[in-house]
This record gives sequence, structure tokens and C-alpha cells, in this order.
Amino acid sequence: MTVDDAALDAVFRNARTVRKWTSRPVAEATLRAAYDLWKLGPTSGNCCPARIVFVASEAGKEKLRPCLIPSNVEKTMTAPVTAVIGHDLEFYEYLPRLYPFEDARSWFAGNQPLIDATAFRNGTLQGAYLMLACRSLGLDCGPMSGFDNAKVDSAFFAGTSVRSNFLCNIGYGDRTGLAPRSPRLDFEEACRFA
Repeated sequence: MTVDDAALDAVFRNARTVRKWTSRPVAEATLRAAYDLWKLGPTSGNCCPARIVFVASEAGKEKLRPCLIPSNVEKTMTAPVTAVIGHDLEFYEYLPRLYPFEDARSWFAGNQPLIDATAFRNGTLQGAYLMLACRSLGLDCGPMSGFDNAKVDSAFFAGTSVRSNFLCNIGYGDRTGLAPRSPRLDFEEACRFA
């Protein structure tokens, strides 16, 4: 089954990285609906390491402010929601429930390099699924680096095994003044067959 052109337009063709936002709030129910979609995206061994903090309150935004580089402050403070996308370095503790077919926990326990790589890779995938889910529900996204991971971890994940990966502003974008889409590589530049 393929999706129609309207869906492809919403999720890819017309979707843009938004830096300016309208004042329209994002309902908690919409973020929960996005989770119900993105949690279905595949991860290796169904490990599901992503952990998200949806920063929507003024207090939360003020906690995030000192973690940001100067060029990211305004777009983050004006976004209705900022998702702090992290990954749990103890994700494997959930594998007896998430992957009950064999002892998948034993693949990771005590193997920190494998834990780190798996959590980061799959948490990043889940962050991308979050953006696709938000776009499919009519939201705009503004993913970004440009923050101090250690400060974010201290502010939002202190005392946990979760580490931040990237941030994503979420809301209803103000598309006035958007620059034309930047170029992309051609197929032959990015892909090959072997």
C-alpha cells in the first residue's frame, strides 16, 4: 500500500524546518497521538531506547534557556513545545517485555560499547519517527543541535540513565519569510548499488 500525494506532501515535500511559530498551542492529546504513531517505528530488537521530555511550560523553557546557543534561544522560547530527545542507556532492562522471544537483555548487559551504539542509533531513529508523526498530524518541526548536552542532561535527565541527543521544536509554524528549500544531493551522489 502506498500513501497518497497529500500525505507525501505533508510529511516530506512541503514539510520544512520551521524557525518561527504561531501562538497556537499544541494540545497534550496531539502529542500523545504522535507518540501512538512513532512508537510503532522499528528499532533493532524492539529496543525502544528513546525517552522524550516535552518542554511546554514557561518554567521548563526557562530551565532549557541556559542550555542553548544564542542563535537557538528565540526560536525555542517561542515554540509551543520543545521535545528533548534522549536515549536510555539502560534500555536493555525492558527487553524481557519488549523482545520476549529470547534473552535479548544478555546481548547488552555488561557491553557498554554495544549499549551506547544501540541506544544512540535507535534513539535517533525514534526521534526521526517523532518528527514524521508530528508532521502527519499537521504540526511543524524544527530539529536542532546547538545546545550543551551536559547542561540538558543535568536539567532534564539528572539521576537517570538517559542522555540527550537532539532537540526538536514543535508547533504550528509561521511560514512567512521561509527561504527557498536548500538543495539536496542527486541520487547518484548519495546512493549506489552493490
